[in-house]
Amino acid sequence: MVRENEIRPSEVAIEAPPATDAGLVFIGVIRTPWASRLVTPRQGREDGPVCRIEIFDPWRQALDGIEKFELLEVLYWLHLSRRDLVRQSPASDGTSRGTFSLRSPVRPNPIGTSIASLVGIEGSTLLVRGMDCVDGTPLLDLKPDRALFKPIAPPQAGDFEVG
Repeated sequence: MVRENEIRPSEVAIEAPPATDAGLVFIGVIRTPWASRLVTPRQGREDGPVCRIEIFDPWRQALDGIEKFELLEVLYWLHLSRRDLVRQSPASDGTSRGTFSLRSPVRPNPIGTSIASLVGIEGSTLLVRGMDCVDGTPLLDLKPDRALFKPIAPPQAGDFEVG
């Protein structure tokens, strides 16, 4: 059974360096049905429950045009996560892997990302499916999914570089 903030056999924690200010601003909050990491799904599902992404003032104008996209990349701050494990044992079987080879929420900079289906808009709140975070998770950013996005700006030299 998974427990919050435990260190399993074969996991390795470090003393993390002091935090520096990256200048992040939370632009909203994500509302989900999950109050604890213990019941939150490990990956979002297309047929999962409808969740709400509430955008704070003054960022509401930034939603203009978002209705044109069916899939959104949602970036969020996993505020309840440990930040000190460099090796983790997700199967809790005595083996471990490096943190960067996992999609675990336990990371030096706990940034979560989901590809969410946009199912509706209510004012400055987006209704989406496909989230995998606890209720009250701070929102960092929203972008149209890169697979569906066509750049609007004129091309530049780097756009054509290959090999």
